[in-house]
Amino acid sequence: MDVAPFRLKPWFSERVWGKRDLRPWYADTGTTEPVGEAWLTGPQCVVETGPFAGRTLASLAKELGGEFPLLVKLLFPAEKLSVQVHPDDAQAQALGETRGKTECWYVVEAEPGAVVALGLKPGVDAAAVKAAVENGAGGNMESLLEWVPVSVGDMLFVDAGTVHAIGPGVVLLETQQTSDVTYRLYDYGRPRELHLEKGLQVIRPVTEAGKVAPREMDGFTRLIEKRYFTVDRFDLEKMEERRVEMAGPGCLVGVKGKVAIITPGEEVELEPGKAVVVPEGLGEVIVEAERESALLRCVAP
Repeated sequence: MDVAPFRLKPWFSERVWGKRDLRPWYADTGTTEPVGEAWLTGPQCVVETGPFAGRTLASLAKELGGEFPLLVKLLFPAEKLSVQVHPDDAQAQALGETRGKTECWYVVEAEPGAVVALGLKPGVDAAAVKAAVENGAGGNMESLLEWVPVSVGDMLFVDAGTVHAIGPGVVLLETQQTSDVTYRLYDYGRPRELHLEKGLQVIRPVTEAGKVAPREMDGFTRLIEKRYFTVDRFDLEKMEERRVEMAGPGCLVGVKGKVAIITPGEEVELEPGKAVVVPEGLGEVIVEAERESALLRCVAP
């Protein structure tokens, strides 16, 4: 089946640590509750353009022979996220899940002093995490973590097994395996379920997590290239036209300005906070900027 690129409507996930006002990214979320995540390529996201408008990404992907491999989100923390960890593929499958969750975060907004936690301090292991959590309201859990200052444009890798957390004052664009398997270790006293037993099984004291240096390529900036995803940034001047290759299944995500995604006989508008899925096999698309713009290309191998 020949399928042209199509835009998805974001799906908003209510979270206790989220925000009620997501402007300038979104004028309306459809709820008065705090929203922590906007899922841009979630299975329940609805197609907005083309002949498949009204279909969910999950149903369309199934018809095309599989599952869209990347879950791309925008995160909007007004408060600290829980301290958590995700399993890798083998660990997840041993626990009855489909796959693990390795992810990366691209910082699109950051207030002065914003930080994230990436991994455990040297010498800290799962036993120390268990003792801290069981020591009443988490004990010194936060002091066991490596807190990393972040600013706009940073890319951070968070591989499975990394104990991590996100502080307030940032907006992150997260690209990850299509999975929502999260084991919450500590939640600052909020009345939510913890998953200590499973979480302790998958913690790795030493991981590859951390900031990733950008690499200038031919016409774009490579932000990260890992086993499950590659993320690149394209910056375009007003009315500039660019050919964007798509080596595998993936999407284009708007972060600044408006662009047109053009293929023979088709054109889809992309704006900040939305994703256009480019089905595998198209090879390339033409991107034309209405004004100074930026977009991310997120592809799976």
